[in-house]
Order: sequence, then C-alpha cells, then structure tokens
Amino acid sequence: ITGMATKTTNEQVITIPALDIRTATVKIVGDSPLIMHKWSEKAKKEILDKQMKKAKSKGHDAKDPFADFISSMYWLDGEPENKTPEGFAAALEDGARFGFPSTAVKAAAVAAAYRAGITKNMVSMNGAFHILGEFVEIHGEPVMREDMVKVGMGVADIRYRGEFPEWWSSFTVRYNAAVLSLEQLINMINMGGFACGIGEWRAEKGGVYGSFHIE
Repeated sequence: ITGMATKTTNEQVITIPALDIRTATVKIVGDSPLIMHKWSEKAKKEILDKQMKKAKSKGHDAKDPFADFISSMYWLDGEPENKTPEGFAAALEDGARFGFPSTAVKAAAVAAAYRAGITKNMVSMNGAFHILGEFVEIHGEPVMREDMVKVGMGVADIRYRGEFPEWWSSFTVRYNAAVLSLEQLINMINMGGFACGIGEWRAEKGGVYGSFHIE
C-alpha cells in the first residue's frame, strides 16, 4: 500500500544445551580434628532478646559445661534430653548420629577453587554442583573440649564444644557434567579440605582444624 512503512521482523533461534546432571558418592576423611560450633538455643535466644531490646535479667545463669558440649553439636537423631554424661553415654549406646552442614563442605570447595584461580567467580561455581541434604553425616565419637576465647571488648570466656578427633563422611553430589567433570569436582573438594577445612578454627580462619581429603 502506497505511503505505508514496511515492518521487518528478524527472528533468531536460540539453542539451549540440555543439562547433563550426574551423581557421585564422595567420601572425605579428616586430617585434623573437627570442632563443632552450632549455636545453642540459649545463645540464639539471648541474641534475639537483645535485638528485641528485652530487659536483661540480673546476673548470669550458671554455666553447664556438659550441656554446652552437647548443644554445640549437630544431632541428626538421638540428642538426649538429659544433657549429662549419663545421658550422653546412653545416646551413643542407642546409636545417636551426628552431622555437619553440607553447605560448609561446598563452601570450602568453591572458596579454594576461587582463590586458586580455577574459577573467576564463586556464583557460577555454586550452581555447578550441589551436595544432597542439609547435613552430611559425621562418623566418629565426639569428646568434650575446653577453650579460652575472647568475646566483646577483650572479655575472656570458656567455651565447651564437641570435637571429633577422628572422623569421616560420605555424601552424594549432583553436578552438571557440561560445566564440571567428575575429576574437576573431586579435585575442588580435595582442595577445599586442604586450603579451607570446615568447623571452628579451620585452616581458612588461620587454624589447623577441620582439614580433610578425598578417599
């Protein structure tokens, strides 16, 4: 039609490659003791009360070292209501199971790869693989450890936490083989165990605990 503009449409076909999702079972073995650091319900309540500006009660509750030790660990099942040596021994006898956040293992692997220059950013690598489950199971028998720590304005405190002198864990990983090979994934996790570690006073924080290797 005379005097009418002609509209041209450019169509572009985009090909999206299919995901190549695979699974693998990985076993890590501790090279140094693993120190647990779970926030106790009491500690979380104190933080919440402070944020809500609730009035503090006068004085402090008496410290219960063994209860603090039990509360510092991630119990998958079997946590005793009676937080005493007798209750703890009975829990172990009944087959209590312990865990540790799976995100800690993944974070160690991703951070180690980033610092070594293997990946240019941690965001893309975070999407390349996932450890199934909120926790990985920690095999071993915990003991109570006592540590002097500094809190606030140089105030000293004594902390009682669970430590696994010898430990290991086996877990399932889902990964995108189009982005990451199984060999690369294994090397990343191995690097994470050496350079970063997991738990309190780990290598990443200048300590010597929580290191591990792939077996």
